[in-house]
Amino acid sequence: MRGGGRPLGRAGLALLLMAAAAWAGRRPRPVAPGGQPRPSVVLVACDSLVSVQDGRLTFHPGNQTVDLPFINFMKRYGTVFLNAYTNSPICCPSRAAMWSGLFTHLTESWNNFKGLDPGYVTWMDLMEKHGYRTQKFGKLDYTSGHHSVSNRVEAWTRDVDFLLRQEGRPMVKLTGDKTHVRVMEADWRTTDKAVDWIKEEAINLTQPFVLYLGLNLPHPYPSPYAGENFGSSTFLTSPYWLEKVTYEAIKIPKWSSFSEMHPVDYYSSYTKNCTGEFTKQEVRNIRAFYYAMCAETDAMLGEVISALRDTGLLKKTVVIFTADHGELAMEHRQFYKMSMYEGSSHVPLLVMGPGIKEQQQVPDVVSLVDIYPTMLDIARIPVTQNLSGHSLMPLLCGKAENEVSPRGPRPSWVLSEFHGCNVNSSTYMLRTGKWKYIAYSDGRSVLPQLFDLSDDADELTNVAVKFPVIVHSLDKILRSIVNYPKVSSSVQEYNKRQFIIWKQSLGQNYSNVIANLRWHQDWLKEPQKYENAIDKWLGQSE
Repeated sequence: MRGGGRPLGRAGLALLLMAAAAWAGRRPRPVAPGGQPRPSVVLVACDSLVSVQDGRLTFHPGNQTVDLPFINFMKRYGTVFLNAYTNSPICCPSRAAMWSGLFTHLTESWNNFKGLDPGYVTWMDLMEKHGYRTQKFGKLDYTSGHHSVSNRVEAWTRDVDFLLRQEGRPMVKLTGDKTHVRVMEADWRTTDKAVDWIKEEAINLTQPFVLYLGLNLPHPYPSPYAGENFGSSTFLTSPYWLEKVTYEAIKIPKWSSFSEMHPVDYYSSYTKNCTGEFTKQEVRNIRAFYYAMCAETDAMLGEVISALRDTGLLKKTVVIFTADHGELAMEHRQFYKMSMYEGSSHVPLLVMGPGIKEQQQVPDVVSLVDIYPTMLDIARIPVTQNLSGHSLMPLLCGKAENEVSPRGPRPSWVLSEFHGCNVNSSTYMLRTGKWKYIAYSDGRSVLPQLFDLSDDADELTNVAVKFPVIVHSLDKILRSIVNYPKVSSSVQEYNKRQFIIWKQSLGQNYSNVIANLRWHQDWLKEPQKYENAIDKWLGQSE
């Protein structure tokens, strides 16, 4: 789609459906050991797109909130994972897990500033080494050294005894008219590059290829009034996309009272500037605009699928669609991510292509570390290192549960952890069966949470006290995966060490710089008070 034109319409989608059902591969492919040509792979990874169980958001079965034709196309001709999770609900650490196949505590990707080393060998590097043509477009964000100063300082100082608003108040903004399609212009340009590459280069390859497209949508947009490098608290769309949303189907999330909130949740809500008054119409609008942003994301996915169709590559290519994390969109009195609640930690994961079972819904819990071994499995590359993830191919092919990989059976749990900003404690989530167990810090100083997702989809009732035996059992499993009190302590030491290095690098500019980060609206009211709090925190290690 060029020059502001409209994405593929209903007639085009109908043609795509017919082509997908009937298309036969024409171009010969190099044959790997095993006798069959290896398929090409396209991975489209967006930012902040949600998949939750009760159909409130995006594409879960029964959803009536927003029109997402190409996600539905992938559901019809492929497999959807109903319980896929991020391994860390924030951009860089999540992507580090996806590109490395390792849990966050193993990569030590503690925040948006701390990811993988630039030379880390990813699954794409291995696929290139084994004969695949590789190409990347758009947002990567899995290596260290990126994101704003505010973002890293907020993460480093999360244990300081102060409470400051670090984001602008979430808001909506309408732009353009009913003909304005390319709202997120940067993402559309990136999508154009991917489409052009498919049509001009991929079509002429005699080797299989792997193409990665990273989108920024549906991440909220910057809010210029929020200070240094701007917070991103603006949900922005045009009437064209807002018409794809059914307002009547939008569910207004229930909120706990401040007195009932978990202390970590209150810290998150406050630092995200969400503890003020919000009318139901404000909340409904935020969610509606978010859904509209999801619809625009879906259209970009559609451009890629259409390009594969037009070039005859669709039936020879495995297409994967996922996101780095979700978006709370005012659930639990929060927007953004950084939380283990479903809206933040649950992600979409859809796969279609040769050998992938069609119209399949997989209930097993999986996570983004599974992408790495899956990619190697698709390319028939042996997994030589000890990865945290397991290949999804047995599930994608509809194999029986007893048909396991040489590495042994897939675990019945997934792990997610968080160590960054807007949360004043390291957080660890174990999801298994109907249970979600969330542990904090050293396992003693902050009370854990336990949710029965089969009975409490909104995660409003912490039943940890009611089921102490379940808590003990799940905590034992969690500790067998990660020594989380030790990891939490390591993160605290890292945060303090990094802050000291940063402070010393500023010299006499320190007071001015720290006062004018994203928390400037609160900080400048009592600057000495907050500097003293930091000095006290730093002195605790001396």
